[in-house]
Amino acid sequence: MLLKTFISLTKSLNCSMKQLLYLVTLFMFFGCTSKIEKEELINLNGYWEISKVTFSNGETKDFTVNPTIDYIEIKGLEGFRKKVYPKFDGTYETSNDADNFKIEEIEGNFQIHYNPNMAIQPSMHRRESLIHLSDNNFSVVNKDTVTYSYKRFQPINATE
Repeated sequence: MLLKTFISLTKSLNCSMKQLLYLVTLFMFFGCTSKIEKEELINLNGYWEISKVTFSNGETKDFTVNPTIDYIEIKGLEGFRKKVYPKFDGTYETSNDADNFKIEEIEGNFQIHYNPNMAIQPSMHRRESLIHLSDNNFSVVNKDTVTYSYKRFQPINATE
């Protein structure tokens, strides 16, 4: 019965079975994801390392070792993000450079706006949509539909 439904649907939509299965899989993935609650945004605080980038064409790049990690600090709906360099003794090197951001909720989704003061440097403004957030992982997607997946950084202390 289900197979007949798929076949009739592919004929009516004029697409292949492979394309239809791809669409159904996307629908199930995005339809089954849980909504991020405002109270969960505090989970962004801390040290994060990139784990994977998924490009708009579907190709992925996995990251196993990262020389830099991101430190994120958020209070309310504002915060900053800066690059830090972990050292073997458990400390971090950093610069004073930080990307300030504001988080905006639009139609139940959270968007991170970096350099929110567009009047000063409009070319430096960028936006990412938060698509997943848990205690140990988060993912964002940018305007080019590139998805960046992060995992919480676990420091290596070589002096112990």
